[in-house]
Amino acid sequence: MSVASCTIAGGYHHHHDNLTSHGVSNFSSPSSSCYHRCNFPIMIQSISTVRPLTFILNRNSVAAAVSSSSSTRNISSSTSNDSSFTWDDVFQISQQRNVSSDLSGFFQKIKSCNRGRETRSDFIPFVIEDQIVGNVHNGFLDHLSKFKDVFTYIKGDSYGSQSGHITLQSALKTPEHRTEALGNVIKCLGEEVIPGIRNELYPVTSSYGEQVYFSLERAAAPYFGINAYGVHMCGYVEKDGEKYMWIGKRSEMKQTYPGMLDHLVAGGMPHGISPGDNLVKECEEEAGIPSSISTRAIPVGVVSYMDIEGYRFKRDVLFCYDLKLPETFVPNNQVKMVV
Repeated sequence: MSVASCTIAGGYHHHHDNLTSHGVSNFSSPSSSCYHRCNFPIMIQSISTVRPLTFILNRNSVAAAVSSSSSTRNISSSTSNDSSFTWDDVFQISQQRNVSSDLSGFFQKIKSCNRGRETRSDFIPFVIEDQIVGNVHNGFLDHLSKFKDVFTYIKGDSYGSQSGHITLQSALKTPEHRTEALGNVIKCLGEEVIPGIRNELYPVTSSYGEQVYFSLERAAAPYFGINAYGVHMCGYVEKDGEKYMWIGKRSEMKQTYPGMLDHLVAGGMPHGISPGDNLVKECEEEAGIPSSISTRAIPVGVVSYMDIEGYRFKRDVLFCYDLKLPETFVPNNQVKMVV
């Protein structure tokens, strides 16, 4: 959304990343029945029954809030210990009134999303039909070596790696056979090796829109270093010529980034669905937005990043949307949360 500032009303939760929760800069005082405009002086409008948040947003940050580096460090230190970001944290930070145009905090978060590049050489290519579809850590190979009927390790200088590459056994010729074989591997490895198994499949391709070689359990995607795609949407309303944005807070029960702040709607891209259709589905499930409204969402860009942590090589591509909502609309989750 191309706005320098906007208002965010909180109290709703859904999925995905933690950029927003770490970018908080300035907040107004607590209230249970209003949401606020964030440039000063603060204007309060009593038009909803959710607890308010106020952000400073940069026009190039998609939905990540910009903060000064000192504010970012304070929030990071408070959330890194318990992986949670509470409303009390929000209002404590609200006392920091030093509005700044310094973008160093925002760029810090971009850097943290692309961490671990110094360990890139610890990974070898995962190759299917002469196409690199992922990257597997040398240490994770120890787990995969137990499944000799599924994987083959090829030594030597190949596909840009001096340490060899890994592929599937030639007997696994069809996407269906590969999907079944990999599914059995994930089940055998279990939660101890791959936590957060969701029984949700992601398509494995060399790039978006290309041939699907097989489908893989969502939780296993970063362990095989495959590209994962998702949709993220900013939902906003206009009142008296000002823009106000809805924001979510993730459940404390989530496997990833529990308790942190998030977009109004976000979700991974399962196999066999387009970004636009997936957004309509996620809007209904996560915010109760009917298709008559969600189909008006405007695509505004794509955000990608590579995050390496341990055996995980997370390569995400996010299709970003903006949606203007009716002024009286209140988000309401329609499905039980999947941890």
